[in-house]
Amino acid sequence: MNSKYVLLGCLYFVQGMPYGLQSGLLPIYLRSVGLSFTKISLAKMLYLPWVLKMLWAPLVDQCHTKQTWLVLSMCGLVLACLACAPMSPETNFLPVAVMLLLMNFFASVQDIAVDGVAVRLLGQDEIGYGNTIQVVAYKLGSVLAGGGLLTLMHLLGWGVLFLLLAIIYLLAILYVWSAPILQLTLGRPSQDGQPRARAFNPWRILQELFHVPGTLWTAGFVLLYKLGEQGATTMFPLFLLDHGFSTQQLGFWNGVVAMVFSITGSSLGGQLMSKQRWPLSLLKALLLLRFCSLNLQTFLVFIYDDGVSLFKGAAILSICVQHFIGGLITTLAFSTMMQCTQRADGSIQARAGAKSSLAPSEMF
Repeated sequence: MNSKYVLLGCLYFVQGMPYGLQSGLLPIYLRSVGLSFTKISLAKMLYLPWVLKMLWAPLVDQCHTKQTWLVLSMCGLVLACLACAPMSPETNFLPVAVMLLLMNFFASVQDIAVDGVAVRLLGQDEIGYGNTIQVVAYKLGSVLAGGGLLTLMHLLGWGVLFLLLAIIYLLAILYVWSAPILQLTLGRPSQDGQPRARAFNPWRILQELFHVPGTLWTAGFVLLYKLGEQGATTMFPLFLLDHGFSTQQLGFWNGVVAMVFSITGSSLGGQLMSKQRWPLSLLKALLLLRFCSLNLQTFLVFIYDDGVSLFKGAAILSICVQHFIGGLITTLAFSTMMQCTQRADGSIQARAGAKSSLAPSEMF
């Protein structure tokens, strides 16, 4: 396999772990120990660093190399995991929340660096396959830290879970530190010949970014779409937890099996993207299909009966279908974001991390 694909796959795999931990494992775990929906919803505030990351995106580009930032960010993630290991969210909710907030900060720095690596490494004809690897690897990391560990949570416990994550990050640090393609291709902070001494002005960065053709539409679309999707994918499993499903069952069906469907959809989306450079008609059809499936899932919530096994099967099928369609849409959306980035000039790509500046909307 192409070494650049292996590198991006590994980087996006470890990048997906904090998201899987906080979107897949944490809400179900907190609900299982008795926390209210209000507190669980407030946990979304932990994603704040992803919204604000464009403020430090210029710093990540203008100081040191991408390799350095990748190593530093993952070292921060190791320390945050080790700090979380001896604490329990039931009794130390605030300290755990602070550590998870720091994990999101370090993950956002890592995301800026990884997106910068991807933009420089991938050619125009490699975007479809590159974004397939990005989305699939990210979701595999999310599966490991979300559904996989949730399924084994009753055996491992909270502390062992975070120790395992710390070990994975340590292995990733060793790989990044010795990766030849990073040293050869990205050995300098910048290769585009653009001035690097410009002041950090987030408002000016936003203005330049949104003047790139298609950026405003793409950002608005991704934000609106993910707002709706996150409401469904987060709350429906909690509904099932309150209606007879165990955490182990949800970890398996929602965190593992459904993510296999999501990865399958993402892989298919990459194949379609490689054959169709501007798949807006396909994207419109998929969005309509997603809207219809969400309506069916909402109808299922109103008629759900805990004692009827048919409803349990329908709930599992609904989750799998939602993740499959979501995987298709996500890959197409990420490919569109990459195309917007590559239409920008080198200074905007470098200073704003253009695709990286659009990506916070993907978190919500």
